[in-house]
Amino acid sequence: MKRIALFAFIVAGTMICCKQDKKQEEMTENKTEETKVQKDWIVLFDGSSLDNWRGYLLDSMHSEWSIDGEAMKFTPSEQGGKNIISKQKFTNFVLSLEWKVSEKGNSGIFWGVHEDEKFKEAYETGPEIQVLDNERHPDSFVAEGTHKAGSLYDMIACPPELIKAAGEWNECVLKVDHENNMASVTMNGKEAFTFPVHGEKWDEMVENSKFKGWEGFGKYREGHIGLQDHSDIVWYRNIKIKEL
Repeated sequence: MKRIALFAFIVAGTMICCKQDKKQEEMTENKTEETKVQKDWIVLFDGSSLDNWRGYLLDSMHSEWSIDGEAMKFTPSEQGGKNIISKQKFTNFVLSLEWKVSEKGNSGIFWGVHEDEKFKEAYETGPEIQVLDNERHPDSFVAEGTHKAGSLYDMIACPPELIKAAGEWNECVLKVDHENNMASVTMNGKEAFTFPVHGEKWDEMVENSKFKGWEGFGKYREGHIGLQDHSDIVWYRNIKIKEL
């Protein structure tokens, strides 16, 4: 009887050890996969530093942009044009960030920004995903909805039901893939729209927008990510990008 009890104890102990080893192995695999996913992303802002950004056509950062808790905050001054850009350039990527705008606020997210003295503003070359208080800002009620938050500004309207109100955080994911001539915008977890990023259909969209005839608009596949000074308070956080 003692031998049977000892054998059962040994078997039970072996099973417990195996389960523990398997659990530890699964935890290690999950941690390794999580680390790999994290390494795929380039963190442009995590709440601790503005070092990955600078003013457009400048080597330094505008003082109007500051760290407010976990967010990057823009506080307008009397002089406008304090747009900022990422120090690094990107071509094919997935950009993920969150934004929150003040009441009646306006801002924007650019990509493909090309720096040249002949282009005085980042928006002269970089297409824009609109950041806006849809309920109160006048831009929300013009241009067939293409000036509403989440829209490809003046070209494609974002469904307004995907946007949260001023003072609430909105998650925006922008994917730009020149290799497959396809881009997409996802707002708060739902895809808003897709669009081409070059070629005949892109040119047609530009031709039918306020950017018709602009020399450099949307012409540069490689460029900086930009955030807009539109003379209103706005916050951005959790800004990261993954190259495709």
